[in-house]
Amino acid sequence: MYVIIVAIILILLHYYGTRRYYYWEKRGIKHDKPLPFVGNNLKQFMQKASMAMTANEVYRKYPEERVVGFYRATQPELVIRDPVIAKRILVTDFHHFYARGLNPHKTVIEPLLKNVFFADGDLWRLIRQRFTPAFSTGKIKAMFPLITKRAAKLQTLADGITEKEFYDARELMARYTTDFIGECGFGINMDSLSDENSQFRKLGKRIFVRTFRDTFISALKWIFPEVFKNFTMLSPEIDVNMTRLFQGVVEERNHKPSGRNDFIDLMLELKEKGKMIGESIETKNLNSTPRIVELELTDSLMIAQAFLFFGAGFETSSTASSFTLHQLAFNPDYQKKVQEEIDRVLAKYNNEITYDAVKEMSYLENAFYEAMRLYPSVAYLIRECTSTNYTFPELNLNIEKGIKTIIPIAAIHNDEKYFKNPEQFDPERFIDGPKECIRNFIFLPFGEGPRACVGMSIIIVL
Repeated sequence: MYVIIVAIILILLHYYGTRRYYYWEKRGIKHDKPLPFVGNNLKQFMQKASMAMTANEVYRKYPEERVVGFYRATQPELVIRDPVIAKRILVTDFHHFYARGLNPHKTVIEPLLKNVFFADGDLWRLIRQRFTPAFSTGKIKAMFPLITKRAAKLQTLADGITEKEFYDARELMARYTTDFIGECGFGINMDSLSDENSQFRKLGKRIFVRTFRDTFISALKWIFPEVFKNFTMLSPEIDVNMTRLFQGVVEERNHKPSGRNDFIDLMLELKEKGKMIGESIETKNLNSTPRIVELELTDSLMIAQAFLFFGAGFETSSTASSFTLHQLAFNPDYQKKVQEEIDRVLAKYNNEITYDAVKEMSYLENAFYEAMRLYPSVAYLIRECTSTNYTFPELNLNIEKGIKTIIPIAAIHNDEKYFKNPEQFDPERFIDGPKECIRNFIFLPFGEGPRACVGMSIIIVL
C-alpha cells in the first residue's frame, strides 16, 4: 500500500515538474532539453552561472534561429535573437508586452520590489509617469554641482593611487556613485570615498550579493510560486536597513519637502499632491476607453522607489564607468584621444567642469558607449506577453498570456553580424553617435521603448 502511495506521489511530482515542457516542441521552436522542475536553469539555481550567461549561451548555440525556446524552472520563455522581433516587443507592439514579469507571483509582491523597475501594469505606469520629471535635463543640471563636488573628492583619491600597479576601478567607482546617490537622492553625506567600510557601501554591496539563501528562495518561488509566495527573495536585513535609511531622512525633514530638490523631496512633494491618477494600461471601459485608476503614494511605495534609486543608481553608473576606465587603461591610444579632448574642452570653460562642458566631450561619450556595448550594465531584458494570445507576424508563432521573452543584449552587442571585431574596444565605431545602432535595435544599453531606463541621462553624465 505504501509503495503504491509513494509511486503515485512521485508520478504526480514528475507531472508537475514537466507538465509544460511540450510547449516549444509543439510550436516547432528549437530548444535545449529541460530537466524536471529546474528546466534549463540548473546552472543558475546552483550558482554556477547567471541568467545573463545562460541567455548568452542559448543565443550563441542557435546561430541560425530567430528565436529559441527556453524553460525557467517549469515556465516556457522565448529567447529573441532577431533585432526586428526585439523592436516589435519593445516598441511596435509594446501594449502586448508592457510587463517585465520579474516577480514569480503575480499578486503577492514583496514590498521593496513595488518600484518602477520591477512593477507591472497600472502600478508601473502611474509611478513612471509621476517620477519621470525627476530625471529631466533641468533636474540633472541642478544636480551637477553635487556631481562636481564628489568628482573633486574622487580626483583627490585617484591622485593617491596613480603609482600603484593595479587598483580596483569597480570598487572605486561604486564608492563615488554611492556618495553621489546619497547626496542628490537622500541629502546625506555617505562618505564612501573616505571610508570604504561605510554602512552605506556595505548596504550597497549586500543588495547585489547573492547568498545561498537568496538563490534557494528564488528557485523555490519560481518552481512553486503559489506555495512560496510569501517568502522574500531579498534578505530581510535589506528591507530593514532601507526602511531605516528612508525614515531617518523623512523624519529629519518633518515629513515635508526641505527645498533640497533631491529624490526624497520629489516623493514628499508627490505625496502632498494626493493620489496618483491616470489611465489604466490593464483595463478598459465598455466603450473601449482606458479606465481611470488611482494610487495612494504610501510610505511603503516611497521606500520601494528609494530602494531602486539607491541600488540601481550606484550599480549601473559604477559598472558603466569602471568598464570605461578599464578599457581606456588597456587602450592607451584611445585614452590619449579622450584626454586631449577633455583638456581642449576644459580650456574653453576656464578649466571648470560644467554640464555644458561634459556634453561637448563627444569622444569620451563614444568611449563610454563602446564600453557599454562590450559590457552592458543590464545584460538582458525581459518582457511578458500581456495579451490573451499574441502572434509574431514574422514567425507565424502564437504565444499565450504570461509567456516571457528574453532579449540578450550582451549577446547582440557582441555579435559579429552587427559589429566588426566585436571583442575589440573601438570608440570610433560610434564616431557618428549611437543613434543608427539604436534605431536598428542592435545597441540597447538602456533598453528601448516606454520601459527604457528612466535614469539614462544621469548615468551618461556621471
